[in-house]
Amino acid sequence: MILGIETSCDETAAALVVDGEIRSNVVSSQAHLHARFGGVVPEIASRHHLELVLPVIREALAEAGSALDDVETVAVTRGPGLIGALLVGLSAAKALAWAKHLPLVPVDHLQGHVASLYLGPEPLEPPFLCLLASGGHTLLLDVRERGAFTVLGSTLDDAAGEAFDKGARLLGLGYPGGAEIDRLAREGDPDAFDFPVARVPGLDFSFSGVKTALLYEIRSLDDAEERRADLAASYQRAIVRALAGRALEAAEQTGADRIAIVGGVAANSELRAALPDAVAPPLELCTDNAAMIASAARYADAIPYPRYLALDAYAQAV
Repeated sequence: MILGIETSCDETAAALVVDGEIRSNVVSSQAHLHARFGGVVPEIASRHHLELVLPVIREALAEAGSALDDVETVAVTRGPGLIGALLVGLSAAKALAWAKHLPLVPVDHLQGHVASLYLGPEPLEPPFLCLLASGGHTLLLDVRERGAFTVLGSTLDDAAGEAFDKGARLLGLGYPGGAEIDRLAREGDPDAFDFPVARVPGLDFSFSGVKTALLYEIRSLDDAEERRADLAASYQRAIVRALAGRALEAAEQTGADRIAIVGGVAANSELRAALPDAVAPPLELCTDNAAMIASAARYADAIPYPRYLALDAYAQAV
C-alpha cells in the first residue's frame, strides 16, 4: 500500500494505491481562492497547503478504510512546481515516513502524469508516444518503459495550459482558464478568426504568439464582448491544432502506433476529439492528483529510512 501526497501547485491531494488499484484519491482544490487573481499566488497556495495537508491525508485513509499502520511506502511530489508548495508536501511525507520507519519515494511530477496511465483495470503498456500538456509544461515524450521517458519536444515559452489561462484572462473569463474556454467555445464558431500558432524547428511548441494575436484581435473589435464565444472557440482551435499536429508528427517520426495524452489539458474536449484514437486517463486523473504520484512510485527507487530526511524539493524540471 502506497500513500501518495501531491502539493506542487494549488491542489492538496492524498491517495492510497495498492498494486495499481486506487483505494482513495482525495483532492482539495484552491482554485476558488486564486480565481480573483487570475492565476495561482504562490504564497497563498503554500499557506493553504499547510492547513489542508493533514486533513486531506486523514480523509484519504478514511476513504480507503485504512490506517497509517497499513501504509508500506510513502510517495511524494518532489518537483517541479512551486517551491513553497512542494516543501509542505515533502515535509509532511518525510515526517510520516520517519515516524513509521517507512521508505519514501520522491516522485517527479511529470513522471506522475505519465504514470496516471498505469492505473485502473486496463493500464497502458509501453511503448507509446505521450503528449503531456498542463498549466506548467507541454512536452512530447517517447515512453519505452515505465518509470522513464525521452523528451522529444517541449515548449519554448508558454505551456499550453498557461496559454489557455492567459487567453481566459484576456477574454474576461474565470480561473482555471482552460475549463472556462472549453465551456464557452462550445457556443462559438472556431472558424470565425484565424489565429496563427508559430511553427518552430523540430518537435517543439510555441504559444506566446497566439496569445498576442488574441490580444490584438480583442483590441481591434468594437464588439469583442459579444463575440467572446467565437474568440474562445477560434483560440482553442489554434492551440489544439498545434498540440494534435505535433503529436501526430512525432508519432510518425518515431514509428509509434499509440498516442497517449496526459495533464490538465488532456481534459479538453476538443483535444480529445482531435486525437480520437489517443489513450487518456479519466478526467479526474488528468488534473493534479496524488494517485498518479503513488502510481509513479511503483516504478521508482525508494529511499530507506531515515536517509530521506535531508531530501529537498526542486522548482524546475531536472
